[in-house]
Amino acid sequence: MDLRQALRTTGATRSFTDREIDRDTIAAILDDARFAPSGGNRQAWRVIVVEDAAKRLALRDIYLDTWHDYIAHILGGLIPFSPLATDDDRAVAAAKRDDAIAISKPDGFAETLHEAPVLLLVLADLSLLAALDRDLDRYQFAGGGSIYPFVWNVILAARDRGLGGVMTTMAVRYEDRVFDLFDVPDGFGVAAVVALGEPTKALSKLTRQDVASFATYDSFSGPVVENPNRAES
Repeated sequence: MDLRQALRTTGATRSFTDREIDRDTIAAILDDARFAPSGGNRQAWRVIVVEDAAKRLALRDIYLDTWHDYIAHILGGLIPFSPLATDDDRAVAAAKRDDAIAISKPDGFAETLHEAPVLLLVLADLSLLAALDRDLDRYQFAGGGSIYPFVWNVILAARDRGLGGVMTTMAVRYEDRVFDLFDVPDGFGVAAVVALGEPTKALSKLTRQDVASFATYDSFSGPVVENPNRAES
């Protein structure tokens, strides 16, 4: 697939057919993805391919707990898990959790996560990360720059094989339960769960904000970067 086409048409796939994905295909996807850039080329990722049915269901339960919390934020008119959330915001979200559970859909992605053809648990080896924002007095995210390019490569490598996928960070919220489930040693963090499979519907075009909405020259409030290909957005 043409790279530019892949960049513009690879969206988040959450609905899959029943087609099984064999181990060789999974290995080939990871083999391509490993060439992602990372700080110091330390490749601080670790991947667990989750095949065991009981562990899949338990991982689904962990995911679903966070999903209900996520929806509760939305029902409360909040950005889910915003780093700038106040105690009042947290209280509003907590009060909406029962409402979130009540509207849960039996056939939703969160509720059927365990049925995805491929489930990958991606861990970060904290001993290998250069987290340059470690000592700043704000939410920290720089270390993820050494992990998430790999995750995106996984999704692109899957797309090249006619598959789709989605990266989700829901399991991070209860990573202690994830560690117990998968016998993860100290010194690691949950980075993502990736679901892969054959999409039930292929996306041909994605819609995103125009370049001018997020890019400027020379300062935060400088002249916007005009997109010469606006008609393609």
